[in-house]
Amino acid sequence: MSSLTLPPPRNSLADRLSTLLYTRRGLLLALLLAPPLLWFGVIYLGSLFSLLANSFFRLDDFTGQVVREIGFSNFVEIFTPTNLDVALRSTVMAILVTVACVVIGFPIAYYMARYARGPQKALLYVAVMLPLWSSYLVRLYAWKLLLAKEGAISWVMQSLHLQWLLDALLSMPVVGGSSLSFSPMGTFIVFVYMWLPFMILPIMASIERIPGSYLEASADLGASPAQTFRQVIFPLAMPGIAAGSIFTFSLTLGDYIIPQVIGNSTLYIGQVVYRQQGVAGNLPFAAAFSLVPIVIIGVYLWLAKRKGAFDAL
Repeated sequence: MSSLTLPPPRNSLADRLSTLLYTRRGLLLALLLAPPLLWFGVIYLGSLFSLLANSFFRLDDFTGQVVREIGFSNFVEIFTPTNLDVALRSTVMAILVTVACVVIGFPIAYYMARYARGPQKALLYVAVMLPLWSSYLVRLYAWKLLLAKEGAISWVMQSLHLQWLLDALLSMPVVGGSSLSFSPMGTFIVFVYMWLPFMILPIMASIERIPGSYLEASADLGASPAQTFRQVIFPLAMPGIAAGSIFTFSLTLGDYIIPQVIGNSTLYIGQVVYRQQGVAGNLPFAAAFSLVPIVIIGVYLWLAKRKGAFDAL
């Protein structure tokens, strides 16, 4: 009777590596996270530190060359009235756009999360996402045509005999101008349109996570629908509002294309950085001024965290 012999176990390099990764899960996790962490550290943080380093240099007014000597002249120049006015104007615009996106986006997100079902919900998804499927510049120049003095909005207002209302709005100081396409009001409208999807989607995801039992418990305890909304739904939707506001606030604060195409000669932070870097060639001051929105957003995130906006994230 012949004995049954088993084949010798395979001990190739691939088998040993597979066994090592299977038995040491921490090593596998480290290998998976290493590429994105290296990318984040080298590309993102590296560029930020390079930006910070350039902000301490200065531009020689005579030769136009960057003088690599440590100094604080760029930061002192930021605190001149003209630059402070630009920073304040950009911050106020970012706050107004964020508030408008919350006011417009919350009802849409609430309906999509609590009431829309099936094809209707899919249609609403497409309606919200549809603007993002086209080019940023295409949408921007389309709005330029809509807001122009001879554009569709002006034509509709004339047809409805409401041209006087549009003229009254455009005659208002600070927000008005020769037409909607050359006024801060037009800039505000386009900002809200561009960033509204970034507010709707996080709020909708936040509302969808609210258990239905919470609303039933609120009703069983005698709360009115308004009280349930104010004391249950809105606080639990706050993480979504906070997440969306980060998008709308930061995107508005740093954008320079919209104010350059829509609006008058009023400058915003992004335009100042672009002109200093691209036109004047003053890279050190552009680097220093680009730190302004980073500081403002940092303060904004700190305030939001202190108010508990990120507790449920």
